[in-house]
Amino acid sequence: MSATPEFTPQLVAHRGNAHEFPENTLPSLRSALEMGVMYVEFDVHLSIDRVPVVMHDANLKRCAGIDRDALEMTWEELSSIAVGEAERFGDRFSDVCIPSLVQVVELLGNFPQACAFVELKRASLQKFGMQQMVQIVCDALKPIATRVVLISFDLPAINFAKQHTRLAVGWVLPEYNTLSAIKAEATLPHYLFCDEAKLPSDASRLWRGPWQWAIYEVTSRLQALQLAARGAQLVETMQPRHLLRALRAKP
Repeated sequence: MSATPEFTPQLVAHRGNAHEFPENTLPSLRSALEMGVMYVEFDVHLSIDRVPVVMHDANLKRCAGIDRDALEMTWEELSSIAVGEAERFGDRFSDVCIPSLVQVVELLGNFPQACAFVELKRASLQKFGMQQMVQIVCDALKPIATRVVLISFDLPAINFAKQHTRLAVGWVLPEYNTLSAIKAEATLPHYLFCDEAKLPSDASRLWRGPWQWAIYEVTSRLQALQLAARGAQLVETMQPRHLLRALRAKP
């Protein structure tokens, strides 16, 4: 199946503009929004005192260089920890700290056309309980609830959110296989997310259903258009500036 240039998929900034800024931080998300990306994706954990914080890893080693479990720390402690990804950026972002979900919601309030995919991380779901985490995160998201989608690899959490909240939901597929297709048909999420590397290599059409497809780890215009031809409405990238320019450029 060849790409269909007439249809250009929407772009999702994976953890913000994570190529140019530390991931899941206010500068990263602000950069993506300011360049005109309409969809951003970021990750949420809970601190030990049940404050929703925006970060991907439960351990602080990779982003902060500190070998500590963030889920055992208070928000006051986490709020002062720099997550400048020194291995990538040196000391350029040494003053950039972990944001709370409330701070990110305030940022999104300045971009009323933008939508957010908010990923509930499994480590926090397991530690604090599905019901408690969904409720806490939903409370923080109330100011922008009409333009938020809760997503997770954890299908029970997505089922719970679909049944007990008014937010749209999306399931991040662990694998693209028959079992996942059956589960998707049973759950009927609004979105299905999948790593591009997990898709079959035969360029076959993505499963049809009442959902929209968002395929992540996309880096090139050709790749994005080929995925659109297979049925993907959104493509997710950590290099939004590069891909946005490429998609806007004439072939």
